[in-house]
Amino acid sequence: MELKNAVAVVTGANRGFGRHLAAQLVERGAKVYGAARHPETVDVPGAVPLRLDVTDEASIRQAARVASDTTLLINNAGISTGATLIGGDAAEVRREMETNFFGPLAATRAFAPVIEGNGGGAVLNVLSALSWFHPAGLGSYAASKAAAWALTGATRDELAPRGITVSALHVGYMDTDMAAAVPADQKVAAADVAAQALHGIETGLLEILADETSRHVKQNLAAAPRPNTD
Repeated sequence: MELKNAVAVVTGANRGFGRHLAAQLVERGAKVYGAARHPETVDVPGAVPLRLDVTDEASIRQAARVASDTTLLINNAGISTGATLIGGDAAEVRREMETNFFGPLAATRAFAPVIEGNGGGAVLNVLSALSWFHPAGLGSYAASKAAAWALTGATRDELAPRGITVSALHVGYMDTDMAAAVPADQKVAAADVAAQALHGIETGLLEILADETSRHVKQNLAAAPRPNTD
């Protein structure tokens, strides 16, 4: 997909990784809607602020009506609460699933007919190496990203006949607020990951593995589970 003159909606564009994506899309010549719950917080030069709350379907439908020229949807907005699946707060588990799974699903459902009507295009879902690796301490987040990986594969098949490519971006830790507590030497630069993501969209990659962590986890998917002997 050619990004120059594309029309992109980036959710969560007001900070972190989403802001990098929006800025680099503008640099590549795309029209960019920077989507956020509070659009006044979107300060990417050249981007058009767009009100969109991924946990509010009415907000998503209204955003799709406003951004009626969209050809690329990037489902980036997400949260990590640190909740575990057994001992964690059930409300936090639900909130994480609402944001990280049902949010991208609702956005894809709303924008798919828009993208199709504009001649086709693409959807990129920002996932994680934890789509495949599920540590207990991040059980809720991992479950939501695993669900979003399944969403990616199923919608890819469903939307391909409508001229829409659906891709996934997988990465370990990036230098954003979400990973603030992670040592610097374990994180990759968000700007570098954004560049890889956009290159993947341009070249039609269906799965973009942005760092060594995601590549390692993907390569070991066929390994047998190991019991916890602690």
